[in-house]
Amino acid sequence: MLIKFTVENWESVKEPITLSMIATKERQHAERLPVVEKYGFRLLPVAAIYGANASGKTKICRAIWFARQFITTITQPESLINRIPFKLDKKIENEPTRFSFQILANEICYEFSFSITSEKVVEEKLTKFGPYSEKILYLRDSNGKVMFHDQSLSQDQRLKFIAEGTRGNQLFLTKTVDQNKDDFLAVYKWFKNNLIVLGPNSVPSNWGHFIYKENVPTYSMMNNIISKLDTGITRLDGIDIPFENIQFPEDLKAKILEDLQENGTLVLGRNIVISKRNGTLSAKKIVSYHKLTDGNETEFDLAQESEGTMRMIELLPAIIYLADTKSSKTYIIDEFDHSMHTMLVRSLLEYYLQSCSSSSRSQLLFTTHNVMLIDQDLFRRDELWLTERSVHSSTQLISLSEYKDIRNDKDIRKSYLKGSFGGIPKILLAAH
Repeated sequence: MLIKFTVENWESVKEPITLSMIATKERQHAERLPVVEKYGFRLLPVAAIYGANASGKTKICRAIWFARQFITTITQPESLINRIPFKLDKKIENEPTRFSFQILANEICYEFSFSITSEKVVEEKLTKFGPYSEKILYLRDSNGKVMFHDQSLSQDQRLKFIAEGTRGNQLFLTKTVDQNKDDFLAVYKWFKNNLIVLGPNSVPSNWGHFIYKENVPTYSMMNNIISKLDTGITRLDGIDIPFENIQFPEDLKAKILEDLQENGTLVLGRNIVISKRNGTLSAKKIVSYHKLTDGNETEFDLAQESEGTMRMIELLPAIIYLADTKSSKTYIIDEFDHSMHTMLVRSLLEYYLQSCSSSSRSQLLFTTHNVMLIDQDLFRRDELWLTERSVHSSTQLISLSEYKDIRNDKDIRKSYLKGSFGGIPKILLAAH
């Protein structure tokens, strides 16, 4: 789970901003808060980020996506780091960009932070927390030297060798995993497997897996939910198509065969799913079914469905995974409600939140403009966040819980639209 995220000098972010998922003392919806008894805190299962256009909501999502990619990808020798610093102040354009994550991985709390320029990593630090103490596992300085503060690590000659061979443009954490050293594997796996970032037009990499009915629960749940959402769709399914008929280069087909894991899936476009079974690639086309007037079904191509329906279909597996009581995924979704009706969006959120409890370990962070969701019957105040541009066009981030004296029965939507909390556009255009 994500505990805190901080970023500084990134796109529209000049000064450090922090998104904290640690619950405050307020009592609303307390029954759904994940409890981490070992550390004595409660975490939030959801965070909704509001703000005017160009206030920095998407930039926060992109910062998390960039950090995840940088942590989990091997960089090429001498390649530049594709970071995007704050560009409206030339004095800091060449200053490092800093990322910091506090996470819960395998029920252990870690803080992983790093600072980068376009050329190199200038600082990297991994800290492990106990209930009443903290231990720096390693610290990397601006010269690339890695210092181990844990005795067992400091005596590990192979770790020292890996540290000396870590290129300036890559993270030591990433290098250790690449060299099959598992000392910090839990942290790496959290970023690789548990942190998922989706944009407004992103298709989750595994969303088409449900049509391979080896995963019967997901297939059944998808169709059970879809049939209740008033889209006209009775069910989804996959029909076999000849793999050789798919129009893309042979060298790409060969690369997919090599890279795709056994029993893995890959979505091409929005409706073609490639699967690898027994070392062979096969393909299915996802289609929807609607009822005819005589009660029978007819097949529709997904391209015939509305954009909002497609967005809902693509996000449903994420909602199902989040609602799984055994899930430990953290989803970051930019423009969660893209093209979807307010009531549909609320239904999906309620479906997820109803599954949350003190033992939950999944989280959903999303950006939205949907003011109908600003409702204390749905969200706690500390689950609502606002982005605002400063006078220097730098993004600021504030939790609604920081505003005092907001009663539980207050119409916070009305107050938000009046500008009481900020996070709305300052429109100067007057009607003529």
